[in-house]
Amino acid sequence: MEPKPRIGVYICHCGTNIAATVDVEAVTEFAATLPNVVIARNYTYMCSEPGQALIKDDARNFGLNRIVVASCSPRMHEPTFRAASQEGGVNPYRFEMANIREQCSWVHHDRDEATEKAKALVLAAVAKAARLEPLEEREAPVTPAAVVIGGGVAGLVAALDIADAGFPVYLVEKSDRLGGRVAELNRTFPDLEPVAAWLPDLIGRVQSHPNITVYRNARVANIAGFVGNFEVTVEGPDVPAGPLKAGAIIIATGYNVFDPTLKPEFGYGRYPQVVTTLELEQRLAAGDLTVNGKTPKDVVFIKCVGSRDVQLGRPYCSRVCCMISAKQAQLVRQALPDSRVTVFYMDVRTFGKRGEEFYDEARRAGVRYRRGNVSEIYRRSDRVVVRVEDTLLGRTLEHEADLVVLAVGMEPQEDVAELASLLKLPRSADGFFLEAHPKLRPVDTAVDGVFLAGCCQAPKDIPDTVAQAKAAAASALIPLMRGVVPMEAATAVVDPELCAGCGMCVEICPYGAPALDPLWGVSRVNAVLCKGCGACAVTCPSKAIRLQHFTPDQILAQVEALVFWE
Repeated sequence: MEPKPRIGVYICHCGTNIAATVDVEAVTEFAATLPNVVIARNYTYMCSEPGQALIKDDARNFGLNRIVVASCSPRMHEPTFRAASQEGGVNPYRFEMANIREQCSWVHHDRDEATEKAKALVLAAVAKAARLEPLEEREAPVTPAAVVIGGGVAGLVAALDIADAGFPVYLVEKSDRLGGRVAELNRTFPDLEPVAAWLPDLIGRVQSHPNITVYRNARVANIAGFVGNFEVTVEGPDVPAGPLKAGAIIIATGYNVFDPTLKPEFGYGRYPQVVTTLELEQRLAAGDLTVNGKTPKDVVFIKCVGSRDVQLGRPYCSRVCCMISAKQAQLVRQALPDSRVTVFYMDVRTFGKRGEEFYDEARRAGVRYRRGNVSEIYRRSDRVVVRVEDTLLGRTLEHEADLVVLAVGMEPQEDVAELASLLKLPRSADGFFLEAHPKLRPVDTAVDGVFLAGCCQAPKDIPDTVAQAKAAAASALIPLMRGVVPMEAATAVVDPELCAGCGMCVEICPYGAPALDPLWGVSRVNAVLCKGCGACAVTCPSKAIRLQHFTPDQILAQVEALVFWE
């Protein structure tokens, strides 16, 4: 027989975050009067070691079998309090959290009303806690290998870090060479270091590493499985038949360069005098800056081409264009000391270490910066004319030039939608892959075991790309080195007696967790893939799916407590 609920309630002051608006003592006294509550306490910081010790000691001394903590967001400290409950002998899924900070003290000013709302939130939490069921976490074995998709700098660095840790890595590159976009560059900012001084060595280390298998001219055709047990099918001339098994996947597919023909007013493709920064990079490497056989005397750079452009659906900043223009402008001045170099800009954004100093160096080198919006470029004899509105002087001017360089921005790869579909990965509004959390989980995705590195996540320069690649590799190594991955217990379960096999849950699930059993024709949920979002449960027309830890009985108990509370 199930023992009677014995609940401990703990109210957090959160310094003054809660206590300044909520009467914590009053909420504690109220909690002590609720049914099944054995002990109610409050503490300055419940998440601290002494606060957690209160929970552990009370659980043992009072025989508690359920814990309620009223504090901040579950996203911040629910794992902390679950662990404390478990150490006190309470099943971690018999822990419930009431958010009286973000949902109460931070959004209210009246102390009395905030206190009453805090009481209501605690009441609802206690009502649910009384009906919580014990759930058991399980573990799944991990295949000790990783797949890295993309052979640019991010993919190369991530693959090396994992391989150096002793694990096999399968590196999949869709082109016939490694190095990505960086291989197309001449020098890098802010030190004007030749790419040839370090990139070939990086590629060579990858190609010769005994733990790395490189597939060129290859593409990922299918991805099945879950964290620790992915099955990645790769198609290519040198790829063996059947899937390549892996415990983790790193996506490092890079970016595309904005197509300047989408800005026809700039004349790209019509006038040989108009080139992109990438094309100028190749000319600088070859030492040939001539246009129609003539050495340019007047060179113009136009920034933010394909970036910060709402009309084109690219409102974001590409982060590197300002620095690339400053770098190339300096190199042009070095190659053509008698030339006049002008940069037309909306704003100058010098991201990264030594960025501002590098911008100052460009100006000291004789590069002229003029704030203005370029409206069009047209031909005049053997030159072109840049028509621009000087936004500082408030007038329109025409600037003749022999060479115009368009600082084109970054955009997602053309096949990003295909890969996102294979892995059920969300994308941000600008089309890049979306990280799980912009601050706390910048390399994780919504799919456990899949990590992001480099410009597939957002525009960034080489140092930031390398840093994120190393972070992704470190995150991928966690399940590989542990050998097992925990399986979330608060997942959806299907009652086969009620399931009609309609498949609506399969269609609605963003994580691909449910699947129809080919033999019995009913839905089965893969507990490792399930994130407990509840979409399938609310979609199921026969109510055959139940979300553990958020059952109708538990939710209705909260609703009933609030409805009849006075």
